[in-house]
Amino acid sequence: MRPGWCLPGFQSISVGRGTRKRDEDSGTEVGEGTDEWAQSKATVRPPDQLELTDAELKEEFTRILTANNPHAPQNIVRYSFKEGTYKLIGVVNQLAVHFSQVGNLIPKDSDEGRRQHYRDELAASSQESTKVVISETEILEEEEELKETEAETEAGSQTDMPVAEVAEKVTEEEFMTPKQPKERKLTNKFNFSERASQTLNNPLRDRECQMEPPPRTNFSATANQSDDITKVTQAAKIVERMVNQNTYDDVAQDFKYYEDAADEYRDQEGTLLPLWKFQNDKAKRLAVTALCWNPKYNDLFAVGHGSYDFMKQSQGMLLLYSMKNPSFPEYIFSSESGIMCLDMHVDHPYLVVVGHYDGNVAIYNLKKPHSQPSFRSSAKSGKHTDPVWQVRWQKDDMDNNLNFFSVSSDGRIVSWTLLKSELVHTDVIKLKAEGSTTDGLDGLQLHTMGCGTAFDFHKEIDYMFLVGTEEGKIYKCSKSYSSKFLDTYDAHNMAVDAVSWSPYHTKVFMSCSSDWTVKIWDHTIKTPMFIYDLNSAVGDVAWAPYSSTVFAAVTTNGKTHVFDLSINKYEAICSQPVVTKKKNKITHVQFNPIHPIIIVGDDRGHVICLKLSPNLRKMPKEKKGQEVQKGPAVEIAKLDKLLNLVREVKTKT
Repeated sequence: MRPGWCLPGFQSISVGRGTRKRDEDSGTEVGEGTDEWAQSKATVRPPDQLELTDAELKEEFTRILTANNPHAPQNIVRYSFKEGTYKLIGVVNQLAVHFSQVGNLIPKDSDEGRRQHYRDELAASSQESTKVVISETEILEEEEELKETEAETEAGSQTDMPVAEVAEKVTEEEFMTPKQPKERKLTNKFNFSERASQTLNNPLRDRECQMEPPPRTNFSATANQSDDITKVTQAAKIVERMVNQNTYDDVAQDFKYYEDAADEYRDQEGTLLPLWKFQNDKAKRLAVTALCWNPKYNDLFAVGHGSYDFMKQSQGMLLLYSMKNPSFPEYIFSSESGIMCLDMHVDHPYLVVVGHYDGNVAIYNLKKPHSQPSFRSSAKSGKHTDPVWQVRWQKDDMDNNLNFFSVSSDGRIVSWTLLKSELVHTDVIKLKAEGSTTDGLDGLQLHTMGCGTAFDFHKEIDYMFLVGTEEGKIYKCSKSYSSKFLDTYDAHNMAVDAVSWSPYHTKVFMSCSSDWTVKIWDHTIKTPMFIYDLNSAVGDVAWAPYSSTVFAAVTTNGKTHVFDLSINKYEAICSQPVVTKKKNKITHVQFNPIHPIIIVGDDRGHVICLKLSPNLRKMPKEKKGQEVQKGPAVEIAKLDKLLNLVREVKTKT
């Protein structure tokens, strides 16, 4: 390149002491000396370049590299089937794959590697054998041509031709069959043992027994939208119970076999083991107002749903649950008014009578699939004017017609009879508050009616029954007298919530009230035999079917109390909270007639099944040489013994 030229795109400015001479003819530049290129050269700076000081130039900036993917989304949501909502995923996958390739390499020591190696050796040996065979066949063809020429000249050699052909065929077959190399057997380095060091292992013997297989039936059908789904209702119910049996298998095992071994160290105190919890979405905001076990099927019970809040009245529900299927009710009936009480017939367990908040009564037949009651009272045919607080089936009348009794806040005890197509009612007694008569106009006497809240019929004396009122009094009444009471008990200071005769002792009954007390009475004595203060309003009480001295009570603070008078006459042997939230109030309790369990209901529509520990159902111990006496007579004597002790104390005082 000439000294005066430069490449395009490059600029340089040289600064020297000598002057340059330009040759106008040749256009060359001539410097004074040869060291011009070694002189310093200044770079041209852009006009917008920052001018930094030495301190700023020496300043270090630290940058931290992380493995997080900047393009990974941070707001991914997924649907949670457990909670039923969309939830944000906290863990984000930061892995970014830039290159991936599926390889086809196989280890030599693997089974596939040995097979491929064996095939390669087999193919190589076959190629070598084919080459040898081809060369040998060419040699044989040349020899055959020579022999043919010799055969033409020599006629005597014709006899030797067959022997030569046989020899040629044998050699051809030997060369055509390739020699197969033997596969080399590799020993497993991790599972190898010498034959000499092995011992004899006894052969395993299988022991089996064959049973008769359970009977099976095949069901198949085509279902369309126009078909009735009730055809598969029974099969679907069986499958649902099977699924629930597997789901709640641990609870079923506890119900049948579990016994709390810690009771031996609790000093006669017991516990309640929660088993199943029954609830339905339709009855979620309704309180449990009634509980009743079916007298025929020990796993079936009825639940009445309504509301005790008189300012928030809504519909009612009648649900029947089975312990074999705790996830869904067996029967569902709805009503326009809240259900406040119910009862199931002993001889006809499919008949359920209910009392409503609006004063009507109704009878549901479980054999009929529709949800409407078979019998229902009305304002035209006659009904209560206030809520019906309790109903009870009674023995059939003289004409063998079914009948039941009801009590209401309007002060009337009414007997209802089922005819073929209607309900006929008769007022048995009207509750008149004592000392509440006032003189009206023209000398007429006005009576203030008592408000009935609970009643119960005697187990042996058919005509006798007890009635509890809002004023706290308990009246002993008779079906034969409609104007007078047999006796009156000043029982409680607030409304009587429940009253119940003892299933064993004919003289004993029990009552509970919102004044926090539970009292046990002898109906021949006007003062209570036992009084228990539970520090909260008592919603319901129930006698145990297996012992005359055991009973349970539930309070509005969420606790269940179990008493056994033969063990402790002064306080409960079990006081246990059984609801999850403190705000939930327990309303009712019932013992199962056969199994050692109870069911309790709260004001949120939940029913909880609880198992009694061994200390809560103690039976008399066997003595040497003596048989344990059982039966109603023993239970009556046990309760009589306690009552006699109390009677002696009262007579002394």
